[in-house]
Amino acid sequence: MSEQNWIAFIDQTNARMARLRKAMPGVSKAFGSLATEAIAPGALDSKTKELIALAVGITARCDGCLAFHAKAAAKYGASREEIIDTIGVAVYMGGGPSMIYGAEALDAFDSVTREA
Repeated sequence: MSEQNWIAFIDQTNARMARLRKAMPGVSKAFGSLATEAIAPGALDSKTKELIALAVGITARCDGCLAFHAKAAAKYGASREEIIDTIGVAVYMGGGPSMIYGAEALDAFDSVTREA
């Protein structure tokens, strides 16, 4: 498998998601509100919440989750070391498949931080 171009993947997924949002505006608006509220600072800060989301994305083997939550974790100031610790927890909870997707998540984080 060739190296994933995470920036292009994010752009492509954003374009697809825009078409889907237009096709189902009510559901899309509700999902957007859910995402905004879920990541808003509360007992946990937004960075921690994005790290949790990244771990879930790894265990769910969701490429879009890796791309978007790696980028958001970087936006909220996550370090590479924090990403690696997050991957460790995901591997613990998800086993071998999470090890593979953990490597993908680190590559996504490295890509989006290089482009920033």
